[in-house]
Amino acid sequence: MKITKILLLLAVLAALGTFVALDLGRYLSLDYLQQSQARFAALYAEQPLSVAAVYFGVYVLATALSIPGAVMLTLVGGAIFGLGWGLLLISFASSLGATLAFLTARFVLRDSIEARFGQRLADINQGIQRDGALYLFTLRLVPLVPFFVINLVMGLTQMRVWVFYIVSQLGMLAGTAVFVNAGTQLAQLSSIQGILSPTLLGSFALLGVFPWLARQAVDALRRRQVYARWAAVRPKTFDRNVKARVTLVEAHKMGGDCLNYGCVPSKALIKSATLAHQMQHADRYGLNSVSRNQDLGYRPISFKKVMQRVQAVIAAIAPHDSIERYTELGVEVLQGHATLINPWTVEIALANGRKQTLTTRNIVIAAGARPFVPPLPGLNEVGYVTSDTLWHTFAELDEPPARMVVLGGGPIGCELAQSFARLGSQVTVVEMAPRLMVREDLEVSSVVAEALRADGVQVLTGHQALRCERQGAAKVLVVAHQGREVRIEFDQLLCAVGRQARLEGYGLEALGIPTGRTVLVNDYLQTLYPNIFAAGDVAGPFQFTHTAAHQAWYAAVNALFGDFKRFKVDYSVIPWATFTDPEVARVGLNEQE
Repeated sequence: MKITKILLLLAVLAALGTFVALDLGRYLSLDYLQQSQARFAALYAEQPLSVAAVYFGVYVLATALSIPGAVMLTLVGGAIFGLGWGLLLISFASSLGATLAFLTARFVLRDSIEARFGQRLADINQGIQRDGALYLFTLRLVPLVPFFVINLVMGLTQMRVWVFYIVSQLGMLAGTAVFVNAGTQLAQLSSIQGILSPTLLGSFALLGVFPWLARQAVDALRRRQVYARWAAVRPKTFDRNVKARVTLVEAHKMGGDCLNYGCVPSKALIKSATLAHQMQHADRYGLNSVSRNQDLGYRPISFKKVMQRVQAVIAAIAPHDSIERYTELGVEVLQGHATLINPWTVEIALANGRKQTLTTRNIVIAAGARPFVPPLPGLNEVGYVTSDTLWHTFAELDEPPARMVVLGGGPIGCELAQSFARLGSQVTVVEMAPRLMVREDLEVSSVVAEALRADGVQVLTGHQALRCERQGAAKVLVVAHQGREVRIEFDQLLCAVGRQARLEGYGLEALGIPTGRTVLVNDYLQTLYPNIFAAGDVAGPFQFTHTAAHQAWYAAVNALFGDFKRFKVDYSVIPWATFTDPEVARVGLNEQE
């Protein structure tokens, strides 16, 4: 296969080299064609089929090899065959030649291009699959890019061959007709530029607008079909509107996961754990180390005070996410649970027991995510905490758990495992995958694993949790490793195997809004219904607070201005950070991606 590609590439280069070396381009000048017009006409009169066949073959070859001069060949076709037969021959010859160039680029270059730029090409192919025919048709109508470039570049995508051929033939027809018609008057032409008058160029530009107008019409028809079953209940006026009046409905705590269970408390705990680690290793800095196992009755670490500090940090930040602050900003905040009744109506079960119904032009679902708890036999019997519940469960403990198992070796599991180890727990991390933090590069995973081991954490990768058991007062996690069962005793089990979007109880099923692991949205964060958006963990693909804020901008702006201009969410430079010691951070793609 590789030899065939090389031979084909050499053949194309040889053909192009011959064209240049023999100066064959001189036969495609306007002067030469005008001087030879009578001779071509006489030859066609004598042997019409042979001349038509040779002309067709030459046109296909010139287009397939991307040889300059297609315009001149088109003029010749008009001069020899007239408008009708000339348009027929050239339309098929140009489309066939373009398709051969398309296939040549695909055969020779696509594999190597995909190997080097696979991820970016995958994003392009998604767009081609969705709108490729429309893009190609517009480019063919308005030749802003030379056609030979379009042929080669499209060959590197996953556009289907028959789609490329049919769209090319239809898209190039209008322009071909103009040049064939001009060729019928070849003797009177003074220059090629004379063919493309400002009026003609303006006409092509208008033709290029038509596909987009058609796309808008199709979108409008789709929207009408989506909303068809709700037409009878569509409100004539709205109580709320993202453009004017905004209501925020919160079922639990303002500030959501980040403030109450995630970023803020975990980083407060990490800071205390880091300082405890530095105190215990102060000799590295020329100071006297503080041992946590002194016999003088002095306890350098008070776990209860650490947990009190965590709550104090939350309380200090809470006013920034409070009802009072958002009310001052002009947002109505309702404490309760919201359910979608139809695409414009929300029913709110208020915390005081009453119900309130609001109509709205636009809705943004930002319900977040919760820790995923695996269906592990015996888990409820032994008890467990998650990254949400540990802050309340551990709040009054005088000492950290003596023996702690962390189920999951992702960012949350690694951060908390290291922190509790530094605060005095004997920690074991159980991860089913062959390494920690599998979304990071191999070298990064290794650095984190060694750092955890240096802090006394037992790292068990390639271990699959099977069940939990009680043996008297003892709690045991049973895991499988290399075909045998391993039993791990613990005092406290932390489930940190990931988070899942909150999808139930919001009326998504009744409205038929598709969901998978998240709410399914398009590039503009719109759900099945264009006026209903989703942002944050509930929409994916990243579970970061800063990504939620990033998406919130797009959801708000698209809700405000979507009738005029919509903005696709850009995920190309999303920052990642895991606050282990050493910290792990990156922006955008890593090596394995």
